[in-house]
Amino acid sequence: MDKQREIWIDWLRIFACFGVMLTHSCEPFYLGGEGSLILTKADAFWVATLNVLPRACVALFVVASSYLQFPLHYSTGEFFKRRAARILIPFVIWSVVYALVWGEPVQNFKDLLLNFNYAAGHMWFVYMLVGLYLIMPLLSPWAEKVGKRELNIYLAIWLFTTVIPLIRQWVGGPAPVIYGPSGIPNAARFPLWGEASWNAYGVFYYLSGFVGYMLLGLYFRKFAGEWSWKKTLAIGLPAFIGGFAICCSGFLSRVWADCGGEFPIEGPVGLAALWEGPWLNDTIGVALMTIGWIALFRKIGSDNAFYRKVVVPVSEAGYGMYLSHLLLLVVISGWLRSALGLGADGVLGALWTTPVQILCTSVLSFAAVALVCCLVRRIPRVGKWIIG
Repeated sequence: MDKQREIWIDWLRIFACFGVMLTHSCEPFYLGGEGSLILTKADAFWVATLNVLPRACVALFVVASSYLQFPLHYSTGEFFKRRAARILIPFVIWSVVYALVWGEPVQNFKDLLLNFNYAAGHMWFVYMLVGLYLIMPLLSPWAEKVGKRELNIYLAIWLFTTVIPLIRQWVGGPAPVIYGPSGIPNAARFPLWGEASWNAYGVFYYLSGFVGYMLLGLYFRKFAGEWSWKKTLAIGLPAFIGGFAICCSGFLSRVWADCGGEFPIEGPVGLAALWEGPWLNDTIGVALMTIGWIALFRKIGSDNAFYRKVVVPVSEAGYGMYLSHLLLLVVISGWLRSALGLGADGVLGALWTTPVQILCTSVLSFAAVALVCCLVRRIPRVGKWIIG
């Protein structure tokens, strides 16, 4: 086993992969009907709980990538060459697969000229990741020299930007939903600190979003050091609990405001887009949970047979698992919904049918996708091009 391998990063990647599948397993229980549908009060609570627990999953992918890649370990040209082979080729392959399998292929391929295929909405992640890779070479000289105090200041500014969505709501009230050409909604933004209808580039624009998670990965690599269990729990546990409470209560409060406690609640897809606001990746709740998860996973350091034979291969196949998982997850989810029923008519009753479906969908999907991707990755010459 490579002595330079970061054991906790491998475990973090596996958790992030499972977290993505858990969040997608929850979606049918608040997205349905005309676009948004929650059948029962119990479903609302289960979605709020099981969808929020892994909500830091995408942020954790960014932290892991930053921790391993930033600042750059080689020339800019070599960096882009390696990343293109690892990221872009599998992305193109799976984009073509989704375009052929879901929807109308001709229109799907036309859409791919401008954006990802909306039927495979999780592909947005790759565009964001490529954007971070484009600025890594620019920031690498600074990252090599930055001191702890200076980096802490930038992280504090970034953490403040994660509160801005809450500030927008406080000062502007519920945001109207704007629909783009695809029919996918976006909430209108109340302008703050330099923003206007003709200018989206306010004072915090360039230090918001996923760049903060890139800096967080840098911090834990350069300055965090080894934490005792006492320090881990003192920092990680309050951060996670606080973030979870913000995301969970934010979702439920919006659902309750729209339904008045009466279920089922149904509406256009824009309604679900508003419900999701408190757990978006650029919000304080997700940022705090990310810190909590990092603190916990950094305590994992055991190099044993299970780690070498199971964890490492699954971690190495993680990118391909992310790209491909919906193809199996949708089938498994549909089968379980048909077999177990929904809501009050479910075979396990109104309380337990939904969580059993969500957890079984995510576990079965993870196991199946991990097995397939690990096997495909072992195919000589072509396996790594497909899985990454």
